[in-house]
Amino acid sequence: MPGYLEAYGSGEEKREKLVHRILIVVAVVLVAGTSLYFTFRNYRETRQAEQFFQLLRGQDYKAAYALWGCTESAPCSEYTMQKFMEDWGPKSSHADLSSLKITHTRGCDSGVIIEASFGSGVTEYLWVDRAKRNLGFAPWPVCNPRLP
Repeated sequence: MPGYLEAYGSGEEKREKLVHRILIVVAVVLVAGTSLYFTFRNYRETRQAEQFFQLLRGQDYKAAYALWGCTESAPCSEYTMQKFMEDWGPKSSHADLSSLKITHTRGCDSGVIIEASFGSGVTEYLWVDRAKRNLGFAPWPVCNPRLP
């Protein structure tokens, strides 16, 4: 009977190793998933802002105006093409796009605030709507302001 108790507990050791490996895999997947979420949660909205600035660099103002949800055939009543050109055209304070950088993004419930630095001390806050991905000026530089 020398072999009777040789295998005693070996099944338990295998089960312990399996549980340990499963816990490690779950932890790695959670950490990787969380980091990917926080890295790419504002990706589409940031790309929309980058496309807007790219259109401005190429002086395609009609297409850039369309990213605001406005067209020449259906202009926005509060933000006409003339006002858009004053803000973003070749004679505006945003005309020099050579040193433009998106410095920060802030994800809110219904959109993203894009902080764009124009290098000469000019910083602009843009709002990108999550549902329609239309651009606009951000009403505030941070999300969910506490109003009195």
